[in-house]
Amino acid sequence: MDTLQNMRVFVRVVEAGSFTGAAQHLNTTTAYASRAVSDLEAHLRTRLLNRTTRRIALTEAGERYLQRCEQILAYVDQAEAEAGDAHARPSGKLKVHAMTSFGQHYVVPAVGRYQERYPDVHIELTLAQRMPDLLDEGFDVSLTLATGLPDSGLVSQRLGSAFSIACASPVYLERHGVPQTPADLARHTCLQMVTPVFPTDKWIFDGPNGEETVALGPATFQVNVAEAMAVAACNGMGVGLIPIYSAISGLRSGELVWLLPEYTSQEMNLYALYPSRQYLDAKIRTWVEFLREELPVTLAVDQEELRRFART
Repeated sequence: MDTLQNMRVFVRVVEAGSFTGAAQHLNTTTAYASRAVSDLEAHLRTRLLNRTTRRIALTEAGERYLQRCEQILAYVDQAEAEAGDAHARPSGKLKVHAMTSFGQHYVVPAVGRYQERYPDVHIELTLAQRMPDLLDEGFDVSLTLATGLPDSGLVSQRLGSAFSIACASPVYLERHGVPQTPADLARHTCLQMVTPVFPTDKWIFDGPNGEETVALGPATFQVNVAEAMAVAACNGMGVGLIPIYSAISGLRSGELVWLLPEYTSQEMNLYALYPSRQYLDAKIRTWVEFLREELPVTLAVDQEELRRFART
């Protein structure tokens, strides 16, 4: 038995004053309306309406039940309206995850620009190096950098790509010289980034001669956050392989020098991940669409600016 639908029929019968009038309003038959109310009474084991051939009248129990039905149906209608509005109008809390350094450089500014367009959306941003479980942890969208994605059942949108470059401080280079080829790095102090994606005992470069691998010696410094790697390199601790979004501030200030400008390393794709494509909430849809508009442009601007820092 569809209790909710039967409640709607019962309320309509009372409002219309007859089963026939209710049936006409609901575009159904008088027999259906009568059976719906009878099913309710059987379910409740209580008579709701006294019936004669000419009129109907609420019983005392029916009057109490009518009030509750009207309250319940009003809540249901409100919930359906809010849910339908969520599909059409971006509003409410949007819970977003992003990789730490990438999120600081690109996602935080994007949040501000998105909220200028959609001020009714309140974004809760979590920055973390690990990939969360979206369903268990309640995230609406995760922005992650990866060489590829496993088959997780999540919807993914590729938003662009980023890569790392070899950098060191002017002070370090004055003391130890400037490497001219990837092979020269074997004679330098190489700071190592700890990630689940790339090995810590070697660097792989893409350049004019194709792929070149540099074996790294014992680590003098390891860290798992790109911003910390950039700080270490700025302080003359060695050569760091740093994502461009973490290196560019030091390049602008002159605290870092881009080494081997014909070479890049550790290219990764940026993905937006979310649980489902069906009945997608408007705030998730517009956030992903906004990132698809904004991030490729921002990434391209940084990569174009990077050319100014090439050491010749």
